[in-house]
Amino acid sequence: MIEINLLPGQKKRKAAGAGFKLSLPDFRALLATIKDPYLIAAVAAWVLALGGGGALFVLDQAQLAALEHRLDDVKVEKRRFDILIANKRRMEVARDSLLAEIIVIRRIDEDRYVWPHLLDQLTKSLPPYTWLTGIATIGVVPAGAAPAPAPPPPGAVSALDSLGVGTVRISIDGRTVDIEAFTSFLRQLTASPWLTEVAPTNTTTIIEADRPVTQFNLVARYRPPTDPRFVHTVPLAQSVR
Repeated sequence: MIEINLLPGQKKRKAAGAGFKLSLPDFRALLATIKDPYLIAAVAAWVLALGGGGALFVLDQAQLAALEHRLDDVKVEKRRFDILIANKRRMEVARDSLLAEIIVIRRIDEDRYVWPHLLDQLTKSLPPYTWLTGIATIGVVPAGAAPAPAPPPPGAVSALDSLGVGTVRISIDGRTVDIEAFTSFLRQLTASPWLTEVAPTNTTTIIEADRPVTQFNLVARYRPPTDPRFVHTVPLAQSVR
């Protein structure tokens, strides 16, 4: 059957189910139906909060990734510094051991060369026409203490001197034919950097070989000089033929 549309502007309605069509809701019409301003503000605030939360989440993820990368770098640096610190501690232990050995060697040397220094200073200070008859230790006196009442055997040096705690006190006996030579000897011993508290105890005149001779006794205290210029260390060289 043929149908003729005599009314212009009208189109034939398509049959239902002829095709699929997806259409979005009309937001303008939806907003036009909403008249409550509080509801509009609430919706706007919710949209802003959702957008801000998303932005903050993305920013936090970026910062977290940067911090994790920095943490990895710090862990690598920590392992490297731990190795350096362990090596430094081992070196410090070795250094302390060497310093302890050097200190022990120096103390042994100081104790060993007490009498060479004493004899050297006595020889340099001895004037002409003067000779010594005896040298003996009175005792090892700790710093700031009185002399020991019982003197040790001659030539004995206590361990206090090797540790630098005490000093050796000596007694010197001698004779001279000139009293001025004794005064010069006393003055030169006082000026020695290795001796201190030099003091005469007694002087007497005796007859020796039909000549008057002055016999004297003086005491002094040995001490290592504080100025390193007075201490000279030289290597011991000996030629073998």
